Amino acid sequence: MSASPFETPIEYLKGVGPARAEVLKKELAIFTYADLLRHFPYKYIDRTRFYKVKDIHPEMPYVQVIVRLTRKEIIGEKRTKRLVVQAQDDTGQIELVWFQGVTWVDKSLRVGKAYIIFGKPGVFNGRPQMSHPEMEQYSPQAIKRQGNLTLQPAYNSTEKLKQFSLDSKGIQKLTTVLIEEYARYLQENLPLYVLNKYRLMERREAYRQIHFPDDANKLNEAQHRLKFEELFFLQYKLLKNKLHRTQKFKGNIFDKVGEYFNGFYNNHLPFALTSAQKRVLKEIRTDTQRGVQMNRLLQGDVGSGKTVVALMSMLIAIDNGFQACMMAPTEILANQHYQTIQGLVGNDYVEVALLTGSTPKKQRRVLRERLLNGELKILIGTHALIEDAVQYQNLGFVVIDEQHRFGVEQRSKLWRKNVVPPHVLVMTATPIPRTLAMTMYGDLDVSVIDELPAGRKPIETVHFYESQRLRMFGMMREEIAKGRQVYVVYPLIKESEKLDLKNLEEGIETMRREFPLPKYQISIVHGKIPAAVKEEEMQRFINAQTQIMVATTVIEVGVNVPNASVMIIENAERFGLSQLHQLRGRVGRGAEQSYCILMSSNKLSNDGRIRLDTMVKTNNGFEISEIDLQLRGPGNIEGTQQSGVLDLKVANLATDQELLMQVRKCVEEIFEKDPQLIHPENQILHQVSQSKNAGLSWNKIS
Repeated sequence: MSASPFETPIEYLKGVGPARAEVLKKELAIFTYADLLRHFPYKYIDRTRFYKVKDIHPEMPYVQVIVRLTRKEIIGEKRTKRLVVQAQDDTGQIELVWFQGVTWVDKSLRVGKAYIIFGKPGVFNGRPQMSHPEMEQYSPQAIKRQGNLTLQPAYNSTEKLKQFSLDSKGIQKLTTVLIEEYARYLQENLPLYVLNKYRLMERREAYRQIHFPDDANKLNEAQHRLKFEELFFLQYKLLKNKLHRTQKFKGNIFDKVGEYFNGFYNNHLPFALTSAQKRVLKEIRTDTQRGVQMNRLLQGDVGSGKTVVALMSMLIAIDNGFQACMMAPTEILANQHYQTIQGLVGNDYVEVALLTGSTPKKQRRVLRERLLNGELKILIGTHALIEDAVQYQNLGFVVIDEQHRFGVEQRSKLWRKNVVPPHVLVMTATPIPRTLAMTMYGDLDVSVIDELPAGRKPIETVHFYESQRLRMFGMMREEIAKGRQVYVVYPLIKESEKLDLKNLEEGIETMRREFPLPKYQISIVHGKIPAAVKEEEMQRFINAQTQIMVATTVIEVGVNVPNASVMIIENAERFGLSQLHQLRGRVGRGAEQSYCILMSSNKLSNDGRIRLDTMVKTNNGFEISEIDLQLRGPGNIEGTQQSGVLDLKVANLATDQELLMQVRKCVEEIFEKDPQLIHPENQILHQVSQSKNAGLSWNKIS
């Protein structure tokens, strides 16, 4: 057996064997004892009460009855094959029927024996019936066990598993074996003073109670303990990484604010900074004076002025003799940042250059030379910036836009562009709820710009049903007559048979009819057209050669057209909240009043209605992201799927926000008092982080 019994492959557990192991691996990703231990019940059923056959009726949810089997037979052939069993107690008869795993179940049931049956009652031909009930042979021990189990665990299973008698009951049996034989080997993984301070149940007991609770209170305590543990090790790992980085990577010290920054602030800045922008600049300023490498996440809604903050931070780097660069995920976005920054600083103030995959070879060579000899101060581009051939004289500050599109590997390539790693500012326009930011980006310091620059009018959002389409066309004509432009976004390209969607192609036809040539020009952009054509169509819209852009969601990130004042989202109920919010942010870039029109069918699901009402009610991205988290759960928020960080089994970031804050504080205090974890009471954490069975898959957290 391996060092910890919980690393043992699942086939070695009594009652599993090779065939069942195979299906457990495929269906539930249960490979080891530890995986089974962490396959928690999804609900609990009260099993204390026994009914008589005459008292049960089809409206009841689940019932349990003690009956004796009087007859059984297999009826039908192959596909229609079913097992029918007659059973009775002293008040009446009930029929039990199985359509799956027929042979297996038939072998395991004996006529004449008494069984405890549990399931959903139904009626067939006017008589009580139960299909696929859970069965356990009657014995005083079984009754006693049921009596002790006031709350019966219910486990997720699948049709495939049920063919191997691994329904909820079957999984429960395996878990019983595991807990009875191996629970004693479960080691505590939290320091004693943490258990005492937060009144946590000990680990061994928590696992026992979460699977087989004595009562509702014990179950709550067990869940609380295991949630605490799960969040604890997530935060522990993130904060340990952060601590490790601050100790390992010294940072360049930007000790002065000089003429580049001051000159820009006094002579070039076209508008007053908001207090949120000033606060963030101050945070960055403090970070870059500490002699430790900065890693900061800057969150702010589209149009909140993140680029200006990034530029001013880069100017501080230049004042201190360093170069700066800014990396964006797409050429369009890189281009846009280049235009914006170029427009703010002007040509003669500080030299800014653009490097993307499209930069001609000759130009690249010149760029690289000027970068290496230090003449070029600010370089903006796509991941062309991290190619080995691109060498800086003294890179001190890096800005990364839309972090979730870059892997950790790409980030670290930029760190290696200088002997002392540059300071890193990560920007995102996807507002992330606080709890998610603390788990996904828990090793970064977080800054938030939560107000719009002065003079920006909030976007007016309205929700129209299909029957109000003529009003929508009217609004479009009015805005175009004022010289403005309009986006129309569709969720799909081709009509899917299952979804009755107004698809893009049909939409284009309607638009052409309502807005005919030559008076109106339309740009069309979707995923199926070649990149060059897409680029050309976008450019036509950016240059105001077309008034209407019909598109699928490819325009989500980054296209900046100040003259576009209307965003129409077709089938808006099909989009997630954060996506709707991102799309809305494409308009409202200029000083004019902008509008977002959400078109939907008359039939809306409850969630769909909440999403559209939320959009109409608020423009605040953080408020929206919190509602999105509650509606969709953390696993579906953009950027989290590929990170694997949120593979949480018991904790839920939407509902356990308070606990997460408490845990984070607890871990921070531990590292403040004992950064190296050398105190005897913290030895346990040292050991746990070395072992595989730490209560979380460490490799998932990067």
